[in-house]
Amino acid sequence: MTKYVLVKGRPDSAEGRLEKEIRCYDLLDSLGMTYWRTDHPDAQAYTMEACLEIDAVLQATVCKNLFLTNRQHTDYYLLMMPGDKVFKTKELSHQIGTARLSFGTPEEMEERIDCAPGSASVMGLMNDPDNQVKLLVDEDVLQGEFIGCHPCINTSSLKLYTRELVERFLPAVHHEMTIVRLTGE
Repeated sequence: MTKYVLVKGRPDSAEGRLEKEIRCYDLLDSLGMTYWRTDHPDAQAYTMEACLEIDAVLQATVCKNLFLTNRQHTDYYLLMMPGDKVFKTKELSHQIGTARLSFGTPEEMEERIDCAPGSASVMGLMNDPDNQVKLLVDEDVLQGEFIGCHPCINTSSLKLYTRELVERFLPAVHHEMTIVRLTGE
């Protein structure tokens, strides 16, 4: 039996929650998006057991979100890919025409999408009004009806309609996505 519960919409109270999380709910509500939330402050360390329990509650495509940069740290990317796929830098670099991709620093991630390591999420693009971060989405992420992500913090997870994320959220935050095909080879 799982200890995580899926609840429709925002928390009843903002008490004990970070302002960036509340801003996320405010935006989703203003866009008329349907979403569900599960809180898991005790799973912040993310044991595999906790992740599997949370994924089972969400019943959505849960994404691995990687914050990447080029060698010069002049171009930034947020890659959404299925959590069970293996990431191969060379495979992605070739598709987007950028050599030598690496992970951005925690400071760069905080500065550009207001997310700390372990909480990177497509929701962070609401904190990137200058479009410094390009969104890359593995084609398999778009196949499911629902997407799971964090509301800019890793003590809660959201379940969103994939269609609403693409058709409402991304236009509202003025970001387009580039679809990539990752095989892990």
